[in-house]
Amino acid sequence: MSNQHDLDQRKLLSALCHGSILLSSAILSVAIPIVILLVTDDPIVKANAKESLNFYINLYIYAFIFVLLIVVVIGVPLLILLGLVSLIMPIIAVIKVLDDPNQPYRYPFIFRLV
Repeated sequence: MSNQHDLDQRKLLSALCHGSILLSSAILSVAIPIVILLVTDDPIVKANAKESLNFYINLYIYAFIFVLLIVVVIGVPLLILLGLVSLIMPIIAVIKVLDDPNQPYRYPFIFRLV
């Protein structure tokens, strides 16, 4: 019974790390995976928290670059694309961690800084 509880907790915390960007403002969405990273002992949940933090950091870096590119006009479509990516990729991550809670999700095409 405890093993099922641990698996359910792993699913919930991993999904919360990736889905937090869909739940709240920028500051709170980043704080959720940081708090989970600090309080959990589960290595899979920690890996998911780090991956979601890396995703958020990448989004902020790309948004900054795209805002600078607005001057060149190409930044507007890129910002729209980034907005779509910031909605779609966390949904995919939540689905993946709920489907296979024993495997941390890895976002494609991001730099891992954490």
